[in-house]
Amino acid sequence: MIKIGDKLLEAAEELERERNIPQEEFISYVCDAIVAAYKKKVPDHDVEGVRAIFDTETGEIGIFAPKEVVAEVSNEYHEIGLAEAKDLIPDVTEGEVLEIEVTPADFSEFGRIAAQTAKQLITQRLREAEKELIKKEFEARKGTCTTGQIERIEVVGNNRTNVIINLGRVEGCMPSKEQLPGDSPRVGNRVRVYVLELRESGRVPQIIVSQAHPELVRELFELYVPEIEDGTVEIKSIAREAGYRTKIAVHSEDADVDPVGACIGTRGVRIQNVVAELRNEKIDVIRFSNDPVDYISNALSPARITTVALYDDSTEAAPTAGGRRAEVIVPDDQLSLAIGRGGQNVRLAAKLTGWKIDIKSESQAGGSYKPVNAEATG
Repeated sequence: MIKIGDKLLEAAEELERERNIPQEEFISYVCDAIVAAYKKKVPDHDVEGVRAIFDTETGEIGIFAPKEVVAEVSNEYHEIGLAEAKDLIPDVTEGEVLEIEVTPADFSEFGRIAAQTAKQLITQRLREAEKELIKKEFEARKGTCTTGQIERIEVVGNNRTNVIINLGRVEGCMPSKEQLPGDSPRVGNRVRVYVLELRESGRVPQIIVSQAHPELVRELFELYVPEIEDGTVEIKSIAREAGYRTKIAVHSEDADVDPVGACIGTRGVRIQNVVAELRNEKIDVIRFSNDPVDYISNALSPARITTVALYDDSTEAAPTAGGRRAEVIVPDDQLSLAIGRGGQNVRLAAKLTGWKIDIKSESQAGGSYKPVNAEATG
């Protein structure tokens, strides 16, 4: 046995503390590495069954190999003489297999190549353990919100940055496209993110997190609105342009529950909490309806709608061509509000409802529009 002392245990404790690799696992990696180095030293001999053992009480480590008790030794790596074996165990008999210590008196006997083999094995095992830890953490958290602290900001070129977030046991990476436009992340700030995916393109897999994903809005509403969390209010659809505006359609089967009011909260407290988490992103809470005319009218809020006509432009020859289309007429003074800046309001309404929406003012329609809630197919 070779005395290693407390250094190995100290290293194991540090790894467990900093990289969440259990001490027992690290010690087993070291033992495996020592066995690999031993085999490298004696590559031409049958050394199967060799193992290294670490004694936590004494701080000693030793290498042990199985050897058959024989009358005459022909392979010292595989056999032990009967007389020598009896010195160890008096009542041993020929043919028995004993586990004999084969630890070199000086580990330096392993040589540079053997030591390099041990180092490579430990490094490989640590990397594999880290990968498994990351994968387990991702499986436990995927599709959920979590809070972390910004640890560093990596510049990856072309004005793109990766924000690295400490999530506790592991790190999360938030690429530029998953960040809120116009936001300026700072090291040390705490942020709430959505756990999006596991990317395994590099040597170590990365947990990708997002502040731009629509599901972050759903998670935040579940966090701040108890009626959503317990299922009384259901989120039917979300349309989001991160950093600017989100539309969310809600519904409740309970006639006594106002789904929109539940999301907004008394004096707007609930929705203000969500808005604050999203760096003052504008949020429209829409009442869902099974009637597409009502649903589209609600989705174009805050604009007032005069009429909505529905069309199905698909045909038997081309069932996917055109699709569902809604022609919406609004008062002249509501046209810009219905369309929104840069077409944002109508674009989000179309995404929310699943209908292509064409908007005209009453003057543009020339008085040809139908009464409110008119419906047609063509």
